[in-house]
Amino acid sequence: MVKKPSDTENKPGNITVLSVGPVEQDHLALSEIISSSQWPLCPGFQWTLKTSPDLSSALADLTEGKIQIVICESDLGAGSWKELWAHLSSQSDPPFLIVTSRLADEYLWAEALNLGAYDVLSKPFDATEVVRTLSQAGLHRSYRHLHRPATAVGHPQPAFASQRHAAVSIPVPVSAEP
Repeated sequence: MVKKPSDTENKPGNITVLSVGPVEQDHLALSEIISSSQWPLCPGFQWTLKTSPDLSSALADLTEGKIQIVICESDLGAGSWKELWAHLSSQSDPPFLIVTSRLADEYLWAEALNLGAYDVLSKPFDATEVVRTLSQAGLHRSYRHLHRPATAVGHPQPAFASQRHAAVSIPVPVSAEP
C-alpha cells in the first residue's frame, strides 16, 4: 500500500499523509476515510496515503518523498511518536504530526500539543473528526507553502523575519499649558 509521491503531489493542493503504526486495521480505516471523503473543506485537493508499520520504515519513507502530514500511533513498540517528532522537528519545513491513541487522555493531548504536534486523534477513528483534522492541517500546510517568504536554499526564514519595520508617526496633541 506504500505509494511514492510524484512531483505533482508536492504541489500545495496535493497532500501526502504518512500513517505510522503497527496496526494494519488503522491504516485500512484511514485509507477508507481518505478515499471516501468528499473533502468539503478542501475541494480540489488530492490526497495520498502512505503507510509505515514502525519508526525505522517511517524515517526511510520521510527521506524518499515530500510528506505534508504524519499520523503516528503514540506507542510504536520500538520507538514512540516523540522520537519521530525529534526527527521531524529538525527539518526546515517539517510535516505536521498528528498523534493517535486508544488512550487519548488529557495528559497525551497536553504533552503532544506542548511539544509541537498539530493535533491528537483518538481511536477507533471517527471519520468526521479525521476529515476535519486532516482538512485543517492540509489547508494550513497549503497556506504556509503559498505564503512562505523567499529564502536562500537550506536557510529557513521565519515569517516575521521578512517583515520590514517602518517608522510609524503617531500625532500627539500638544498642550500650550505647562
